[in-house]
Amino acid sequence: MSIDNVTVVCQNPHNTVNVKGFWNGKNPLDSSTSLLLVQLSVVALLSNFVNLLLRQIGQSSIVSNIFSGIVFGPSLLGNLKKISDILFPVQGIIVLETLATWGLIFFLFSMGVKMDAGGIVRPQRKCLAIGTSLFLCTLIFPEGLTFLLIRYVPKLDRSLRNSLPFLSATQALTSSAVIGSLLTELKILNTDIGRTAVSTAIFTDAVGITMSAIAIAMSDRRTKNTIIPWLAVLQAAALVLVILLVARPYMIWIRNQALERKSVRESHIFIIFVLVLVFAFLSEISSQHYVLGPLAFGFIIPAGPPLGSAVVARVDTLATGLFYPTYLAVTGLKTNIYTIDPRSSWVLGVIFLFASVVKIGAVMLPACYYEQSIREAFVLGLILNAKGITELIMFNIWKQTKLLSDQEYALAVIYVVAITAVVTPLIKILYDPSKQFSATKRSTIQHLKRETELRIMACIHSQDNIPTMVNVLEVSNATEENPVAVIALILVELVGRITPVLIAHHPNDNLNTSVNSSTSNSNKIIKGLSQYAEYNERRASLQPFTSISHYPTMHEDIVRIAFEKKAHIVILPFHKNYAIDGTIGLVNRAHQSLNINVIEKAPCSVGILIDRGILGGSVSVLNSQFILHVAVIFIGGVDDAEALAYGSRMASHPNVDLTVARFLLFGEENCKERKQDSNLLEEYRRANAGNERFVVVEEVVKDGAKLSSVISSMVDCFDLMLVGMHHQDSPLLSGIGDWSECPELGIIGDMLSSADFQCSLSVLVVQQQRISGKPISRTAKPVDKQPLIHDVPVEQMRGSWTITVNENDRK
Repeated sequence: MSIDNVTVVCQNPHNTVNVKGFWNGKNPLDSSTSLLLVQLSVVALLSNFVNLLLRQIGQSSIVSNIFSGIVFGPSLLGNLKKISDILFPVQGIIVLETLATWGLIFFLFSMGVKMDAGGIVRPQRKCLAIGTSLFLCTLIFPEGLTFLLIRYVPKLDRSLRNSLPFLSATQALTSSAVIGSLLTELKILNTDIGRTAVSTAIFTDAVGITMSAIAIAMSDRRTKNTIIPWLAVLQAAALVLVILLVARPYMIWIRNQALERKSVRESHIFIIFVLVLVFAFLSEISSQHYVLGPLAFGFIIPAGPPLGSAVVARVDTLATGLFYPTYLAVTGLKTNIYTIDPRSSWVLGVIFLFASVVKIGAVMLPACYYEQSIREAFVLGLILNAKGITELIMFNIWKQTKLLSDQEYALAVIYVVAITAVVTPLIKILYDPSKQFSATKRSTIQHLKRETELRIMACIHSQDNIPTMVNVLEVSNATEENPVAVIALILVELVGRITPVLIAHHPNDNLNTSVNSSTSNSNKIIKGLSQYAEYNERRASLQPFTSISHYPTMHEDIVRIAFEKKAHIVILPFHKNYAIDGTIGLVNRAHQSLNINVIEKAPCSVGILIDRGILGGSVSVLNSQFILHVAVIFIGGVDDAEALAYGSRMASHPNVDLTVARFLLFGEENCKERKQDSNLLEEYRRANAGNERFVVVEEVVKDGAKLSSVISSMVDCFDLMLVGMHHQDSPLLSGIGDWSECPELGIIGDMLSSADFQCSLSVLVVQQQRISGKPISRTAKPVDKQPLIHDVPVEQMRGSWTITVNENDRK
């Protein structure tokens, strides 16, 4: 019933927790517990279903989650009394809101832990300029327009007139939690624009939180004393100081304890969660919103391993996957579009639209000053226009304090959804990071000119990758005439934080301090690679980087560095680890997805290194007389040509003997492709004239079964085998690839990586650079009209011969 426009809910205290069961004639939904479970299930299912549908048209999850709440609210299904009374009765909404509130506390605490608090106190100059311009312009100009509309628009609703200045001020807010979540969904968090947007949002968070705290205190209508709101602001400031001066040292002590123990105690995690609730309570009694304390507390917890990642791992899934969508759905449940007056809608729409345009301009001006392109500056403005949880929290607070009526609340929520719904697909249309590093010039080993530095980008996940990678680098044959530049990229999964990090190590860096705790293994990896550079002094150089990122976007760092450093080949470890007996051990699907993304987008050639042989053991080609037996499988095509070029370079190393195994299809002697491959092989014979360690073996086969049999007989005779990734359709490969496990390796590479091949052979599967997604044509002449390779001496060409490969011939 209603008394003085206030709804009073009467409940039976004896049946609110549970009922005796369906078979006793009771309605299960009369129980608050049963009703809550049904509400959570319905909200979660509908949110995921709507998210799946709207994702097809480029929408973010916040749009789908709020829309799901609107579906059940009074605007749609909630307008039907039967559905409203059954699923979302008034007494049930109270419990649901309480749970959503509790979930929001831990969601924002989790987002605070993930953020880099250093960006608040040490912002980059560019981000500082953009953030300052964004906040001031979006606060001043829309507020000016608001006061003009209040003064000159006749017959404005009194409630709207009072709320317009507050609604206009929210347009100056830019939340790092919202921006980080959006960029993660768009998979552009690792790009330059993504990093700039997050850093700018983190800086504006500090200003926004301060402004929000003042606005919440000033909007309290329960007192007419002007001093009390300012006392509330001082009390909130005191709470933040307690968190900084007391809680942070304690968190650092817990982090140091975890580093010594190599794990975080469960008792410490429990204490942290209790402190979250304590700080939420202290925020409430400070006349602030309950999220202020938990958010500030999250910022001061050291991000990443061991403490930050442990906290996030325990709270993130439940808070992000269930309680956060529930809060957004509850917001939608309160939204009633039937309360909106058309006059009010256009006034608020003009303010929101004007604020969005001003924000884009305020971002573009400083961004262009710092040499950002106009297109990228515009996209950055769109990203920073995204709305989300921060604005919704403010609207809910003001609705509870009666600052917003149902009409203004519904309008504000709808405009938040509308702006985000427009901005998200526009970003996808206007910004494609993959095109930024698209190759327009050839960057391959085959077309590398004589006396030119070979630039190899070596990607490393762990110390286990070092022995094989160093041996491959060594046999790449660095000389003073043809040096090797190694660009080492250490790949570290980003855990417990949202901001990716790309570290460029310098020769004068102290390796013990240049990398944070999340990349502690980087020190040993860099030292291991430094041995190669020191052994090949003046013939090889090393430039190490560390990428700390999420695996779905980690390929952006690889592609970016390969493009900027003009690498000729990127070498990636295979996603499977092999035991000593040849069986497959650990399989990492995240590494496989990473490799596939690099293969598709790399601006140069790519190699997948399958470490299952002696190269990964204790034997090192450095300082050793060990003879490495290398084979190149040559069937035909540009990828095989790249493998042949790399193998030919290895053949010049004094500790390498190379066998090129060329397979020919019986009955196709006059084939055009065969003649082109023969010409290519002849040039490599000429390039290696006089080198007895360069041998060509030709084998004529009829079908895939024979090809597989011959390759199987070869695997025990070599230490390293180079194969092309892709081949043209040929009867030679018929039937081999029907049961492919790793199609990204191609047919031959997949066959050699199979556990069915019990061998100690390591394999490098090579794909030559793709330009605009297409391989370089074998018939296309080089631009400079030089031969297919650039190391052809004048000596007399040797004839071809066939030898029998036998394991006893190994030295």
